[in-house]
Amino acid sequence: MSKRLRKVVFPVAGLGTRFLPATKVVAKEMLPVLDRPLIQYAVDEAVDAGADTLIFVTNRYKHAIADYFDKAYELESKLAQSGKNDLLAMVQGTLPKNVRCVFVTQPEALGLGHAVLCAKPVVGDEPFGVILPDDLITNGDGAGALRQMAELAANEDAGVIAVEEVPREQTNKYGIVDATPVSERAAKIKLVVEKPKPEVAPSNLAIVGRYVLPGRIFEHLEKTTPGAGGEIQLTDAIESLLAEQAVLAYRFEGTRFDCGNKLGLVQATLHMALADAQIGAATRELLRNTRP
Repeated sequence: MSKRLRKVVFPVAGLGTRFLPATKVVAKEMLPVLDRPLIQYAVDEAVDAGADTLIFVTNRYKHAIADYFDKAYELESKLAQSGKNDLLAMVQGTLPKNVRCVFVTQPEALGLGHAVLCAKPVVGDEPFGVILPDDLITNGDGAGALRQMAELAANEDAGVIAVEEVPREQTNKYGIVDATPVSERAAKIKLVVEKPKPEVAPSNLAIVGRYVLPGRIFEHLEKTTPGAGGEIQLTDAIESLLAEQAVLAYRFEGTRFDCGNKLGLVQATLHMALADAQIGAATRELLRNTRP
């Protein structure tokens, strides 16, 4: 996996039922964290890692993401005519000019593994990244999580999966790895178990929403037998991949917010607000004066 990471897959076909009724009309990836939608943070992280092809695996009903990254002729014209150049630059800056978006339809909701497999015609046989936008990971001015992982993957010629320690009683919510440490932040994966009960979980190292995988993973996904609910699990394909290639678990530098639920979205928004140069001080004062 010595090639540069050029392509990143974003599985965004989910219905966002935890945020109903808002997600009747707003894709959950378009929910704002301060002044930017979740998907913008994910795309910025992919671009930071060197990606120039962004592959969105979506469903036939979700058009908001494509509209967001498309050119808004009328809006841009009005901003230009009004001399609002800062706002114009912001609107035009959602995507660098050298980066292209590709949209692939997932015809049925058959799991994360199936969503990734839908990207095969675009990815081909080269290494690629996967970002789940629900997991917002910020590292301040430092390298984004995916860039950290892409560099490790290239240096070690290995797949890399982001992991984070979780309370043992929550292992049944995640894919869990059993891994042997090889450095301060990386460990070689021996076993991957999907959502094990706490009493049988091999560790409390949980897979979170970042992956750097070889193109070979597609062959393993094609052979993966659907599990509960008829879903194809990405973790099952990774478990199969271990027989032929090293895959590392990586504890990234940065802070993760699980924006797939209301509390995580609020926490992320507060974090970004406190770090914002314009409203950080006012937000801090607001929190000090807020009564339960």
